Amino acid sequence: MQKFTMRYLAPIFVLFLLSFSACGQQNNSSVEAERPEQIEYTTEIVVSDLNIPWGITFLPDGAMLITEKSGSLIHFKDGVKTLVEGLPDIYVRGQGGLLDVKAHPNFAENGWIYMSYASEEGEGDGGNTTIMRAKLVDMKLVESEVLYKAGPNSKKGQHFGSRLAFDNDGYLYFSIGDRGSRDENPQDITRDCGKIYRIHDDGRIPEDNPFVNTPNAKKAIYSYGHRNPQGMIKHPETGEIWAHEHGPQGGDEINIIEVGKNYGWPVISYGINYDGTPFTDITDKEGMEQPLFYWVPSIAPSGMEIVSSDLYPDWKGNVLAGSLKFQYLERLILKDNTVVKREKMFENRGRVRSVRQGPDGYIYVGIENLGIVKIVPKK
Repeated sequence: MQKFTMRYLAPIFVLFLLSFSACGQQNNSSVEAERPEQIEYTTEIVVSDLNIPWGITFLPDGAMLITEKSGSLIHFKDGVKTLVEGLPDIYVRGQGGLLDVKAHPNFAENGWIYMSYASEEGEGDGGNTTIMRAKLVDMKLVESEVLYKAGPNSKKGQHFGSRLAFDNDGYLYFSIGDRGSRDENPQDITRDCGKIYRIHDDGRIPEDNPFVNTPNAKKAIYSYGHRNPQGMIKHPETGEIWAHEHGPQGGDEINIIEVGKNYGWPVISYGINYDGTPFTDITDKEGMEQPLFYWVPSIAPSGMEIVSSDLYPDWKGNVLAGSLKFQYLERLILKDNTVVKREKMFENRGRVRSVRQGPDGYIYVGIENLGIVKIVPKK
């Protein structure tokens, strides 16, 4: 009984602290104190009429590539939207579809574009998350290569992940959610799903991946014990890979991803079942990582950026995360890797799906049923 009580007191205490110092989600007076009128920025729509702009990446010529979850890849430049041809068959079900897109760090030299999507290829009925690369020639994808396909397929519609990030050494990281099989996948390194993976940019498995010598393990796994990471970014100063993931009811997390580490899902969590019942009575366990930060209640985070641009001097080093549930962009202010303040920004525009800092220094936000908006300093 003592564990059960502490299991609920801890999130409540954290929520109280956040409400006192920032904008706790259930305290309207605190939210009022951090309203956008105190922020010296506004937004302008750059790309309109998008449904679910899941991923955004930028090309050296000033173009933007945008994924629509329904299965379209859009090339946008100089006010013109063009549909890119040559995509693979996309399995659109529930949270699955065409997901993230990322240009290679050396795109100007090699032309590679990376995408994550749900695919029916492989073992079993349904679909699962797939990572591919291709080149863009005359608005058509060519030289397409599948680099990784999670298996087996499942007809479940939840938790495909999936974000893409490159580190300073050119390795590609990607996330795949637990696919709704929390008790089977996340803690089992012989199974896909509920993991963050690391591969070479051509799909080869790095020799120093943590489980390459573990019998029957999925060799691409870099970390495990994840639920559904839908935000991932390379820290612009440290080079670390940071990710956030959806909890159930409560317990969304931000984590710094380290090699071979177990992030605990579903053995430890600050969340509960959607019906209000507990599925675990512990929030920490030896050998499992604590989050850098967790949200209670959940905001349903999607998209992530760490600001480094001189255009936002008072935001440098801050984490930006979209909220699907509450329809705003959250700014988390950190000191020594501890969140000390939170702000709600640009509320009620729609579900914030993606957040990216462009090569021009501006921050671009993908909002469902609206489009891509640019955050602009007020004059």
